[in-house]
Amino acid sequence: MERRGSSVKPSSLAMVCVVLGLLMGAHQSMASFPSCYKSCFVLCVIKPGETAFKCAFQCLKDCLVHSASPSPASALSVDTDYFCKLGCSTSLCTNLSTKTNPGEKEVGGCVESCSGMCSNH
Repeated sequence: MERRGSSVKPSSLAMVCVVLGLLMGAHQSMASFPSCYKSCFVLCVIKPGETAFKCAFQCLKDCLVHSASPSPASALSVDTDYFCKLGCSTSLCTNLSTKTNPGEKEVGGCVESCSGMCSNH
């Protein structure tokens, strides 16, 4: 006779992996900003005609977390927070990068301070 209760179903295991992945991704979103920014910036500035400012802006836009919200009422709040962070970061943080040094740690700290400022308003 076979015991079915002792084995884990593949679908249950997959669901656990998905949930853990989502939780880890949400926790590491700000921690991974410098890595995202650096790789984005380095790939951008090697293209002919790209300026450090243009690459910094593009990478800020791409690497800032802009999560979707399930309800329309809170979507406005999420969008407002994202655009506040993007505006603050664009005006205060883009000058920290040069073509030879993305300054990902400095930019990350600057973006983090913008996040704090935007969440207080």
